[in-house]
Amino acid sequence: MTAPIRVATRGSALARWQAERVVARLGVAAELVIVTTTGDRDRTSAIHAIGGNGVFVKEVQEAVRRGDADVAVHSAKDLPALTPDDLVIGAVPERADARDALVGAALAELPEGSTVGTGSVRRRAQLAAVRPDLRFAELRGNVPTRVERAADFDAVVVALAALERLDLADRVTEVLPVSVMLPMVGQGALAVECRADDADTAERLAAIDDRDVHVAVAAERGFLAELGGGCTMPCGAYATVDGATVTLDGLLAATDGTHVLRHTTTGAVRDPAAVGRSAARAILDELGGAALLATEAPA
Repeated sequence: MTAPIRVATRGSALARWQAERVVARLGVAAELVIVTTTGDRDRTSAIHAIGGNGVFVKEVQEAVRRGDADVAVHSAKDLPALTPDDLVIGAVPERADARDALVGAALAELPEGSTVGTGSVRRRAQLAAVRPDLRFAELRGNVPTRVERAADFDAVVVALAALERLDLADRVTEVLPVSVMLPMVGQGALAVECRADDADTAERLAAIDDRDVHVAVAAERGFLAELGGGCTMPCGAYATVDGATVTLDGLLAATDGTHVLRHTTTGAVRDPAAVGRSAARAILDELGGAALLATEAPA
């Protein structure tokens, strides 16, 4: 009898949903290994202040490294731009709608000077670019908590995929188009990691990998890596695949939304990360992104 696959995951309702979704796709017996991350322990500090990308994944990855779990299931948007050498993303099995949504009020209906709850510098900058009058307040906590706290603000911003997965889509007031709000790298996608030397598990994961989604996410991660990987400035990317080509729309912005640099690049699916890197280099070298990074770098 084959032993159950051990799946490391955070303990939130959304994380459990994602892990159980992957298990269902694999069609095998499984045991969830619940892990508490830095981001789970500190629910008040801004994400960028406690480490940015990686605060929700490092401890989950460590469970796989130690052998306490066979795979780790993540929201792809939580992953750092570079995968550690001893791990591999064995599957990106699916992607829900990558867009962001407003809960509480539609953008055009917000009165001048309204306060929007969001802890994301990416979301703040893009909203400020189209509505400079808006104010922003920190918002942390799991998805149901953030939705319930919408009453404390004029509106809050939440990933549409999370709302749909937790049956909270009825709380959406407006889905923001990518022309207004470019998503975070990997938003809406699931990523499943295993140890790089675990060929058997990698083979099992390959069976549930969605090639087009994996290519799109790889392009987006290439974009983030070229910006610096740990970039804490507002940035986003969204890629789509059409046959043999992948098209990526990338963004880097000033934190106050006064400068928004955006570039679209199309290239071959055989090297999606290169497409992402190309878009980032265009923003950095041709559109003034390098100067923007230098201007907003911490003292």
